[in-house]
Amino acid sequence: MKNSRREFVKMSSAAVAAAMLAKNPAVAAEVEKCIANPPAKPLPKRPLGKTGVELSVIGFGGIVVMNEEQPKADKIVAESVAAGVNYFDVAPSYGNAEEILGPALKPWRDKVFLACKTHLRTAAEAKQTLDASLKKLKTDHFDLFQLHGVTDVEKDVKASLATDGAMKTILEAKKAGIIRYIGFSAHSPEAAIYAMQNFDFDTILYPVNFACHYRGKFDQDVLKMANERGVAILTLKAIAQQKWHDEQERKNWPKTWYEPIIEPELARKALYWTLSQPGVVAAIPPGTDTLFRLAVSLAADYRPLNEDESKSLEQLAATLDPLFTAVSEKA
Repeated sequence: MKNSRREFVKMSSAAVAAAMLAKNPAVAAEVEKCIANPPAKPLPKRPLGKTGVELSVIGFGGIVVMNEEQPKADKIVAESVAAGVNYFDVAPSYGNAEEILGPALKPWRDKVFLACKTHLRTAAEAKQTLDASLKKLKTDHFDLFQLHGVTDVEKDVKASLATDGAMKTILEAKKAGIIRYIGFSAHSPEAAIYAMQNFDFDTILYPVNFACHYRGKFDQDVLKMANERGVAILTLKAIAQQKWHDEQERKNWPKTWYEPIIEPELARKALYWTLSQPGVVAAIPPGTDTLFRLAVSLAADYRPLNEDESKSLEQLAATLDPLFTAVSEKA
């Protein structure tokens, strides 16, 4: 594969602009310029906790290829690998993403770190999803397998860790060499903390977003415990702004259930803020091709935010309706 990272992020810059032109031509022009002139630096990699693995700071979410034609998906995946992306994450609940990603990823399977999930909580159900995912993704193992969408302590965590819970299947698969590492994704600080207190997970996949942090107080306790316990932190929602308030605009982003950040300078600050948090390894951008490419184009120039930049995000957060909150707060 001879395509360079620069060629990858330049590809389809016209499509990027077209996707954003309707309401804001100025922003569309900024995005096109950013993607058409990416840094020549390689995409940085970070150690995945204690595993010895190094992951690209930008992960490829399977939703990027969901509902895409196979040739387009093949091209996106191949050029992502060429651009330095080695972390791919998918789940059975992402529509037909597994069916599309499997063939697209097959030529590069030995070059990437593939993460999958189960949203079911019994051993038998988890076994069914694990076997089905292996077949769809055309692989004989997963580098990381996760309990998906842990939200409720009783229904999700305790059920999965019970004698005949999903963890039984996961541990058996790890013993058989089908799974290398074990993690979970969560959307609740209470459930995330309880999970880490009751099992020695390798990773947590969790929303780490400036608005959820400053306005919602959503990640502080979770990140603190993850760092104390040596759980590697993978992140979601770095380039999210807030809940949707414009139903018409929402139709332009069918793969994004929240309002994404499309303005490149704000996206840069939001992404860098997430990557600046202690213990964070990588961020998975929104599942839209254009925003994934934007994140890749921004990540090569990563640096920690300065005090003024962080303050500006804190001030902006005070005006937003964050996706997740751990405390009730009135505007």
